[in-house]
Amino acid sequence: MRGGSLWQLGQSITSRLARADKKTIARRHFASDAENLKKTALHDFHVANGGKMVPFAGWSMPIQYKDSIMESTLNCRQNGSLFDVSHMCGLSLKGKDCVPFLEKLVIADVAGLAPGTGTLTVFTNEKGGAIDDSVITKVKDDHIYLVVNAGCRDKDLAHIEAHMKSFTAKGGDVSWHIHDERSLLALQGPLAAPVLQHLTKDDLSKLYFGEFRILDINGVSCFLTRTGYTGEDGFEISVPSERAVDLAKAILEKSEGKVRLTGLGARDSLRLEAGLCLYGNDMEQHVTPVEAGLTWAIGKRRRAEGGFLGAEKILKQLDEGPPVRRVGFFAGGPPARSHSKVHDEQGNPIGEITSGGFSPCLKKNIAMGYVKSGLHKAGTKVKIEVRGKAYDGNITKMPFVPTKYYKPS
Repeated sequence: MRGGSLWQLGQSITSRLARADKKTIARRHFASDAENLKKTALHDFHVANGGKMVPFAGWSMPIQYKDSIMESTLNCRQNGSLFDVSHMCGLSLKGKDCVPFLEKLVIADVAGLAPGTGTLTVFTNEKGGAIDDSVITKVKDDHIYLVVNAGCRDKDLAHIEAHMKSFTAKGGDVSWHIHDERSLLALQGPLAAPVLQHLTKDDLSKLYFGEFRILDINGVSCFLTRTGYTGEDGFEISVPSERAVDLAKAILEKSEGKVRLTGLGARDSLRLEAGLCLYGNDMEQHVTPVEAGLTWAIGKRRRAEGGFLGAEKILKQLDEGPPVRRVGFFAGGPPARSHSKVHDEQGNPIGEITSGGFSPCLKKNIAMGYVKSGLHKAGTKVKIEVRGKAYDGNITKMPFVPTKYYKPS
């Protein structure tokens, strides 16, 4: 949903020194024609509140507001942030066969999920590579709700639709609905739960990380998932678009100014600190879930049975080990960016950075990327090349900042 490119863009806007590389922008799915950009239901609300709007995945989205990206990142960790993520695509699969249908496309044990629970998963291709990552929820045995990344929307929907036509032609019972009538807000940080509790009669202390409910919030029926993309406790709220601005205003008012509107720039630095992948940077069509460090997302039953696209390669990597692995880095010198080369201490190439930036919370440079298996252990010293010069770095475990997901004690 979701690299370093957003953080960098935000800093450029702040300093009025934007020098965007056109190829990098294209790779990040930034739109080129401002007149054709789609707008979320909160677009005018963002502008009225000082949002600096930029093209992203075909949408006009706020990169930041009046706060700097560093200030916004720290406020999310200390208080809370409200993000408009309505550019992402929510959809429902329904029918008595929706679970076995989805299991042909993803690595998760969807059948094993209890109603009202969800998980991160990966849509894979025939070669085991990642088409996209997604949070999926089993609402009921005949209803799956999922959210896919904005930049992957077209290819994801085409992929799902093609397989659905084949599945239903053979008698399978599954249909879908794309929730373009709804907006998506992400409320994140330590104040997320106490603030949202003011707006619903349901007891949020009984809703744990990864769980889903349909309930009334601020007087309107919403899809509520306790999840997020920051490493903090929080929620993603799917709300009818005509009520999205009202809900955003209510959340900000109930927080008494402590929860702030926050843009994509801080969202990117928060997810990097949490060690979370950005599709298009840290995961792509040629990268398997095993290489990406998402082995935990492959259900135990799926490891035994397979049955998803690319299973042969993925299960072989589980058995024999992958050729490369995603790792975290601490680095000296300037912040390493996507495609910075990683070398061992003897100068031999061993990998590449996929996301990087300055951590507002740790006050040091952090990055993630891929290195050859066997050279991926925490503490391994490396050289990271930035603008033609090598700087000292070392491999570290992720997340960089401890996560604070709300789980049963």
